[in-house]
Amino acid sequence: MKAGAALSGLSFDTLAVHAGQPPEPVSGAVMTPIVLSSTFAQESPGNHKGFEYSRSGNPTRNALEACLAALEGGTHGFAFASGLGASTTLLSLLRPGDHVLCGDDVYGGTFRLLDKVMKPFGIQSSFVDMQDPARVLAAMRPETKMIWIETPTNPMLKVFDIAKIAEIARGAGATFVVDNTFATPVLQQPLSLGATVALHSTTKYINGHSDVVGGAIVTSDDELAERLRFSQNAIGAVPGPFDCYLVLRGIKTLGLRVRHASASARTIANRLVASSKVRKVYYPGLESHPGHAVALKQMKAGGAMISLDVKGGLSAARGFLERMRIFACAESLGGVESLAEHPAIMTHASVPADARAVLGISDELVRLSIGVEAVEDLWADIEQALA
Repeated sequence: MKAGAALSGLSFDTLAVHAGQPPEPVSGAVMTPIVLSSTFAQESPGNHKGFEYSRSGNPTRNALEACLAALEGGTHGFAFASGLGASTTLLSLLRPGDHVLCGDDVYGGTFRLLDKVMKPFGIQSSFVDMQDPARVLAAMRPETKMIWIETPTNPMLKVFDIAKIAEIARGAGATFVVDNTFATPVLQQPLSLGATVALHSTTKYINGHSDVVGGAIVTSDDELAERLRFSQNAIGAVPGPFDCYLVLRGIKTLGLRVRHASASARTIANRLVASSKVRKVYYPGLESHPGHAVALKQMKAGGAMISLDVKGGLSAARGFLERMRIFACAESLGGVESLAEHPAIMTHASVPADARAVLGISDELVRLSIGVEAVEDLWADIEQALA
């Protein structure tokens, strides 16, 4: 695609390949160059070509940020060195006395950031099950400046109604943040449903190859974008150019990977429901899921994450994970390879045990990230591990 060519009206898969990535003008290189320079020459003091210092801006990072914005249907994209780096920068916009209303089921690192890092700075948080939007309205305070959700949630895969919660946020003048890591913009675009911010751990599906740690924020709010741009530079939690290049490379197959993995996950979830070794399956694509109707409304598929309760408690769950041959027992998710983990011991260990119990994060809960392997091979591995 030539530089300056209009991107409006193009499909997601075309944007993933081309948005923010015209051929390099000097050599004609089709792939975005990795600009490793930390600093940039100026013709005279303050007279430069748009770049001064790579923390403030870098051509490779600019390409990634433009692509991320296009995929989420936003106008401003910001890349970070990790998902938590993105979250921290966003939360830094709050002031002492402000309140964050957060979904009750979130990534353990998000809970830790809000509860252990932001609280000493005077930023309060409360955690609410937002499956019923009325609970969101009831939990709002005069000092609530931000509503923060994941949907589907991690690891219980609850589904929250983005459009209805957006109405509540608008009415209160609160910034509405949707962590879209699990659904990805392939299946769900929060900004089009009224969210202020779409947040990502690009470590996961966006990059998709388990070889980069990164994060992203996308918004169409011009005033918020100016504040984020300042804080991104001032705090400095930015990715290096090589990491940006790797994420751009991963993005090119994002649609293909997510659609394939989601189709496999639906097949596996339906089979798990019928297994005598499984107590319960959590997957938004199942008609039995309490959030299925909302998922149908705001998602294009149920996604590629499945959680399940393995009958027999901790020993059964541990044995299931130890016997897997194709699935690796590892934290993280969204890569081309399938992963399995134990939330109570691994990703959500920072959540207090009593809070885990309320959420349903039991000792027999296992979370699966379905990759792009052949679905029958994955199912055979699950069957033998359960048996």
